[in-house]
Amino acid sequence: MQQSPAIPLSKIILGALALVVIAVLWSSFYTVTSGERAIVFRFGQVQSVQSDGLHFKLPMIEDVRIVDVRTRKAHAPVNAGTRDLQSVATEVALNYHLNGDSLADTYTRIGLEVEQKVIDPRIQEVVKAVVARFSAEDLLVKREDVKSEIATGLRDSLSAYNINVEDIQITNFAFSNSFDAAIEAKQTAEQNALKAKNDLDRIRVEAQQKIAMAEAEARTIQIQAQAIKEQGGAEYVQLKAIEKWNGVLPQVSGGNTPFINLNHPDPTPTKK
Repeated sequence: MQQSPAIPLSKIILGALALVVIAVLWSSFYTVTSGERAIVFRFGQVQSVQSDGLHFKLPMIEDVRIVDVRTRKAHAPVNAGTRDLQSVATEVALNYHLNGDSLADTYTRIGLEVEQKVIDPRIQEVVKAVVARFSAEDLLVKREDVKSEIATGLRDSLSAYNINVEDIQITNFAFSNSFDAAIEAKQTAEQNALKAKNDLDRIRVEAQQKIAMAEAEARTIQIQAQAIKEQGGAEYVQLKAIEKWNGVLPQVSGGNTPFINLNHPDPTPTKK
């Protein structure tokens, strides 16, 4: 029985080396997807930043770290003081993204933990500075102005760290219980004052209406009296009543029959 020829050791070594080379070469290729950037390090030092696509790194020499540059959201609670020394609590939510073109500078200066190192402290600083310029009541009635100033301050402050602010949201400002009670009392007083003013205006209008009606009635009576006087007084009144009479005498009369003067002498002589 023939034995299989032994594989030379040199071939085994060459085969193993070939597999290692293939594995190393295969791991030297990497892909960056859309919305990401790749920071390339050479012996720990930043060399470049690569955008999306297929890339090659030097094996055993270069390392790659993938960074998401899409929109992120940071939250930070803030306690601040108003211009009139009222304490106010709020929470700011910040939409932002890292500037991909300046990612190497960002990493070198502050690293990638930007929320803890940069964003949260800047939110505290800007919000407190803006709130201090407004009274507590202004924070309620000028909410959009406050939001606009905070957004502008954060954009200016964070742009120095290659952080682009997209939008901010501010929760309702929360004040102390005593201030809330004072605001409620003021609103109640204003509502009561407005109701009293409306009631006074209504009474004044109703009084003016009554005066106008009385003046109109008095004027009507005056005009009628003048007309009666000009038309012959009582005889004119009786004439107008006769014009409206239907010719039927009442069956029962508690007084003189209208339009008939019983005391008037009969012009026709009585026959004897």
